[in-house]
Amino acid sequence: MKKIRRFLFMAAIAGTMMVLGAGCGAKNESASGGGTQQKETAKSNAASDGEAAEGPKVEIKVKDYGTIKLTLDEDNAPITVDNFVKLAKDGFYDGLTFHRIIDGFMIQGGDPLGNGTGGSTETIKGEFSKNGVDNTISHKRGVISMARSQNMDSASSQFFIVQADSTYLDGQYAGFGYVTEGMEVVDEICEKVTGQDQNGLVPKENQPVIESITVED
Repeated sequence: MKKIRRFLFMAAIAGTMMVLGAGCGAKNESASGGGTQQKETAKSNAASDGEAAEGPKVEIKVKDYGTIKLTLDEDNAPITVDNFVKLAKDGFYDGLTFHRIIDGFMIQGGDPLGNGTGGSTETIKGEFSKNGVDNTISHKRGVISMARSQNMDSASSQFFIVQADSTYLDGQYAGFGYVTEGMEVVDEICEKVTGQDQNGLVPKENQPVIESITVED
């Protein structure tokens, strides 16, 4: 069932990506792996990368689920990190939701409209190799990355956290940090949230709420 769901998502998102300044989500261009074995294999990779990185420390508190702790990577994605930190410190994310959730792939949030079409007032340069930027972060389990539309410079506020290795996204999306604690929160969200459509969009009443995103000074 999960494989069918991921295939339907892949086909639908490829046909419905809109060119929006806010960015409307990660494009799943090929079938991604999933399952417990892959999650466990990738877990140590994400944790070790996060511990090695030096950058802003962030906590995402998700209502009824817990806290996800991350370290952001200013060396690989300075523009993206600066944008995310500014929005977090401004309280932009407080009260928003994770609106797109696909078990075995990722959780996506940061849209004030809660439907994948919203964003902040500004867009930023896409910091990935396809857009001429040398960003070595690989989309393995635990990486946080920016969602965007087909326009490579359309990312604004929407982000996603990779649940299972999705390295086919490398070079096309701007990874900018790593989960250091709380991947069990991501797993629980993926496993418990229901009602998604074929694009992974969650009904508003089922969307996990981001209580706050705080940055350690």
